[in-house]
Amino acid sequence: MSSKININVDGKSCSCFPGTTLYNLSRDFQDQYDHDIIAARVDGKLAELSKTLTGDCRVSFITTGETIGNTTYRRTALLVMMKAFDDVLGTNASRNIRVQYSMDRGLYCELRGQTKVTPDLLRQIEEQMHQIADAGLDIIKKTVSGKEAAQIFTDYGMTDKVDLFYYRRSSEVKIYILDNTIDYFYGYMAPDTSYVRYFGLYPYDEGFVLQLPAVSEPETAATFNPSPKLFHVLKLATEWGKLLDVSNVADVNRVIARGGFQDLVLVQEALMEKKIADIAAMIAESSKRLVMIAGPSSSGKTTFSHRLAIQLRALGLKPHPIPVDNYFRDRADTPKDESGKPDYEALAALDLERFNSDILSLLEGKMTQLPVFNFITGKRENFTQSLQIGPSDVLVIEGIHALNDKMTYRFPADRKFKIYISALTPLNLDDHNRIRTADARLIRRMCRDYSTRGADAKRTISMWSMVRRGEERNIFPFQESADVMFNSSLIYELFVLKQFAEPLLFSIRPDEEEYDQAQRLLKMLNYFLGVSSENIPSNSILREFIGGSCFNVS
Repeated sequence: MSSKININVDGKSCSCFPGTTLYNLSRDFQDQYDHDIIAARVDGKLAELSKTLTGDCRVSFITTGETIGNTTYRRTALLVMMKAFDDVLGTNASRNIRVQYSMDRGLYCELRGQTKVTPDLLRQIEEQMHQIADAGLDIIKKTVSGKEAAQIFTDYGMTDKVDLFYYRRSSEVKIYILDNTIDYFYGYMAPDTSYVRYFGLYPYDEGFVLQLPAVSEPETAATFNPSPKLFHVLKLATEWGKLLDVSNVADVNRVIARGGFQDLVLVQEALMEKKIADIAAMIAESSKRLVMIAGPSSSGKTTFSHRLAIQLRALGLKPHPIPVDNYFRDRADTPKDESGKPDYEALAALDLERFNSDILSLLEGKMTQLPVFNFITGKRENFTQSLQIGPSDVLVIEGIHALNDKMTYRFPADRKFKIYISALTPLNLDDHNRIRTADARLIRRMCRDYSTRGADAKRTISMWSMVRRGEERNIFPFQESADVMFNSSLIYELFVLKQFAEPLLFSIRPDEEEYDQAQRLLKMLNYFLGVSSENIPSNSILREFIGGSCFNVS
């Protein structure tokens, strides 16, 4: 019998025989974790629980209460759903499912073909998913050549995956087999179906939503809470993709390979400019003089505000940006968060009384002294700046709280025109692998932080979870209150950002906490053909993140 190997599990020593799987090891430690163990790191490298241990090593388990664990759960739940469709509707029915975009905590999907999505069908699928989960069926990962993978998915009618692999440099493809269902996912899976216990299916629009747990509540799939305005914007983005004849990464790769990339850029920018012009026209027609703009990090708010201002001027209006940052309270008066640290994103960090008083004074046509905040001293300066506006002038206020009516409590809703902006990518890798909007924004921010703020990718990634928590608290709850939503995502952007992001991501070492995230993003970018940024228009929102903008966006 082989001698045992020594394992260090999160600082605790143990031993096991060579060939022991991480799954078997995890059973001995599960009671020490608050949530289900679903993946692990072996000597700092991410691994599935199906991996066998062959020598002395360090193991750190990952639960569903962590971002990586949550995405592993969601990926596994998708595969279980695909099998349920195959079981209920017949072999290969899953090839007709297209995972479109995130909705609430779930994923909006559509079922192509003649079969209609009905509440009765979804009840059958959900019941079958529970049966599959209860059965604890093994999920088998198999490594095949690119040629073999292309043949497998050609036989299954999944031509979207065949097209995706064509432009991928790797000679091997890892596919997942769940009984009679075969699929490809870029990312790791749980070892079997027993992990998928929390989910729900809800009919919505022309398709349905697979509701799944959030990182903060991994043992529950909350009732689906639709966001109709956000959904409309996402659907419009998909229609833009159809108009441009691109619905996934392989389609854009094909355009690039055939020399049509510049036309794609020009048409996309024209569509975006038209949308901005339409929003300016809506503001002019509304006669509202208080324009409020909010959106999550790296949405392109600054460039959007500049372009909106130009369109407003073209309509005879004169916009005046009001820097909300100048209304920060002195740092000594900043409220504290749960950990006792200054919370600069809290609404109470702003002097709301002074802000509302100044805005009211401006709208009444009075000469108003506006404050200036000194970020070096952390105090408001005695120096002020004067402003007086006319009857055709509008105030443009951009900030994380701009859609929260508590920020402008002295003004009724009918005096404010609210705009929510976000980069809601409509592009998928293939029908079952979507590109997360948060990932696209993270790559944007990483490139901008490095070029304009001297911050490396490690720092950007390390701060991202905190940024996301602030968005969940201060921005997303108010998005549906907006009069209009603007999608700043560009179908072509990741093909350009690839050139800037890859060197930054490769700089993160395996022994650093951000390594897993960096490797995941690198794997995603591996599917994109890179293109030069030289012909991107200087007023493009993308220029805010790669440099060369004609606006002051630093």
